[in-house]
Amino acid sequence: MAALDFTSAPIREVFCSVQGEGPYVGTRQAFVRFSGCNLNCNYCDTDFSNPGTCNYEQVEGSGSFEKIKNPVSIGQLESMLQPFKKLHSISLTGGEPLLHADFIEKLNLGSPLYLESNMTLPEQARKLTEKVAYVSGDFKLPESLRGIGSEARETHMENTVECFRLLRKNQSRDCFCKIVVDSNTELETVTPAVEAIAPYVSCVILQPETPIGRDVTNPRPSQSIQASVQNIMELQKSLLEIIDTRVIPQTHRMWGCL
Repeated sequence: MAALDFTSAPIREVFCSVQGEGPYVGTRQAFVRFSGCNLNCNYCDTDFSNPGTCNYEQVEGSGSFEKIKNPVSIGQLESMLQPFKKLHSISLTGGEPLLHADFIEKLNLGSPLYLESNMTLPEQARKLTEKVAYVSGDFKLPESLRGIGSEARETHMENTVECFRLLRKNQSRDCFCKIVVDSNTELETVTPAVEAIAPYVSCVILQPETPIGRDVTNPRPSQSIQASVQNIMELQKSLLEIIDTRVIPQTHRMWGCL
């Protein structure tokens, strides 16, 4: 059997915008959105299926996309990113980019790599310990996942902690944790999760859930799955006993950028 060379990958989108989440919000980035995901989250707002083409916005903010045939090769991706200048970093997002760790390992893009991951694939994460400069790691609380049993929950938690350990903050890399918070999020669930990963991250971001399809400029709909401001503030206060904890909503939706 011929060995796989991992020189191409299915990519949904390539574009230039600004980071809309976490402590680096507002920084200018190129985004590479990979297809495929290994989880099924209740609040997911992203189509991560594998289309036949990649949408490429060469002129940032134009809304004009060229269709590039999938899978995209390393050389093609490097050329597609070339027009984007003054970048803080290149965001590898999805879907789940760790599914394509072998492809990412071969990239030489000239800008720091910013990994946005669900942090559940430790063997794949191990391949990128010397590759990425920023890690935006989600901690997917078990109650946010569809169809996960008690045994799978334990494995999920163990894999997540191991990913944070492998991709932990150090002198050459920042790693932080993002937790999406809704009305079902409980301190009793969040606290042990944060305690487990606290040695490996610079801070924890509590991100209020943005209901799918809702206008974020209307912050108080009559029926909402959002956690109340009071509950989020109480959650932050408790977690500040463990680690620097900040509340940062999704900002890119507020002004309509990708």
